[in-house]
Amino acid sequence: MERTIPLGVDSVPVRALRVTVLRGPDQGRVVTSTDALSVGTAASNDLVLADETASRYHFELQRIGEAITLVDHGSTNGTRVGGAYIERGRLVPGTVIQVGRSELQVDDGEARTIELHSEREFSGLVGRSAGIRALMAKAERAARSEASVLILGETGTGKEVLARAIHESSSRRGQPFETVDCASMAPTLIGSELFGHEKGAFTGAFEQHAGAFERADGGTVFLDEIGELPSTLQTALLGVLERRSFRRLGGKALVEVDVRVVAATHRDLRSEVNAGTFRQDLYYRMAVVLLRLPPLRERLEDLPDLVEHFLRRAGRSESISDVLPESTLAAMRQHRWPGNVRELRNTVEAALALGTKLELEDAEPLPVPSDESTPHGLLPSKDSGFWRLPYSEAKHQLTELFEDRFVRQLLERCDGRVKEAAEQAEMSRSYLTRVLRRRGIRGTKEE
Repeated sequence: MERTIPLGVDSVPVRALRVTVLRGPDQGRVVTSTDALSVGTAASNDLVLADETASRYHFELQRIGEAITLVDHGSTNGTRVGGAYIERGRLVPGTVIQVGRSELQVDDGEARTIELHSEREFSGLVGRSAGIRALMAKAERAARSEASVLILGETGTGKEVLARAIHESSSRRGQPFETVDCASMAPTLIGSELFGHEKGAFTGAFEQHAGAFERADGGTVFLDEIGELPSTLQTALLGVLERRSFRRLGGKALVEVDVRVVAATHRDLRSEVNAGTFRQDLYYRMAVVLLRLPPLRERLEDLPDLVEHFLRRAGRSESISDVLPESTLAAMRQHRWPGNVRELRNTVEAALALGTKLELEDAEPLPVPSDESTPHGLLPSKDSGFWRLPYSEAKHQLTELFEDRFVRQLLERCDGRVKEAAEQAEMSRSYLTRVLRRRGIRGTKEE
C-alpha cells in the first residue's frame, strides 16, 4: 500500500493474497491474507502444511505496492519456482511454487477492506501513507490487549518509537517502560540486566541489583534486538513469559512481576528457528502480534510529515518550505535512505544545528528513471500526450513497453537461447517463456 489516503478516511480496500495448494498432502486448501502470508509446518503459519519435507517456517509472501515478494526463511529443501531455487524474488499472480513434495499457486485474492488510523500521528509514530496508517491502526488495537508484540524492521525504522507508542496507548501508560538492548551488552551482563542479581552473585556484584523485569513491574519491558539473545537466556525469558516469575542471578527467592513484553529485531527470526539458533516456543510466545515497520524507501510520501515532526520536536516553528526546498525534497525521494528514519532525523538535526536549509550530500540515488535520464529513451517526451493519460493507463503502457524491450534485447544478447536468457535475467524459465509467448517472440534455441 504505497498510495496516500486522505486523513480522516478510516478504511481502504486492498487486494488480498491467495495461495492454493495444487499438489501434496494439503491439496485443495486455500488461504488468503491482506497482510504477509507465511507457509510452513509450524502451527503459527497462515498456511500450515502437513508435508514433512517442508520446513517449520518455509517462506513468506508480502505485498509491497502492487508487487508480490517471496522470502525463503532458510528452508532445508529450498523454495523453487520454475525449477530455480530462490531466496528472495518478486512474483506475478499465477506463479506456481514448489515446496518439498507440494505445489502451491500464488494469486491475487478478492479486494478486502482494512482499517486505517484516522490521524497522521500515533504517539510519536508519524506518517500519512496508507501502509503506515494501517500499521498504526493495528498497533492501536494491539495496545488495548495484553498480548506480547514482536516488531520487525530494518535498523533505524523506529522500532523503539512504535514500542513506546504501544505502551503509551495501553492501560499500562504511566507505569515504567524499560528498554534492554540485547545487542549492546556482553552476554554475561544481559542476564543481570534482565533479571537482576544478588550481592556476591559474581565478581563485581557488590550489592543487590533489580533487573528490567523487576523495575518495570506493572508496565512494559521492551527487548530491542531480541534475535541477539543468547540461547541460555532464551530459556530463562520463556520461563518469565509463562510463569510471570523469576529468580535474580545468585538468588533463591521467586520474584513475581506483572509485565508486558514488546520485542523487536531486524533479523529473520523464522530463519533462526529453522537453523535451531532461536527457540521455536519462545518465538510463539513473542510473536502473538506481529508488526512490520516498512523502510523509509517504501514510504517516501511521509517525508514532509517526518521533517515537520523533527522540526517541532526541536522546538522550531518554521514552515517546512523554509528548511526544505522543493529541489531537496525531490532529491530525498530519489535517495535510498539506508539509515531509514534515523538517517532523516540526523539530516534534519544537522541542518538545524548549522542554521542552513536541508541538503543531501553524497546521496545514494534510487534506481528510478526520470525523464531527463532514461535508458534507451523509454519514457515519452514531456510534450507528448502520454503525460495527460490517467495514472493507471500510463503505468500500464509504460510497463508493457518496458517488458517488450527488455525481453527482446535479453533474447538478442543470448542469441535466442531461452534457458541462458532466463539465467542472466534471474527469471524463472517458465515465466520468461510465458512472456515471450504473450509477446509473440520466439527463441531460436530452447536450450
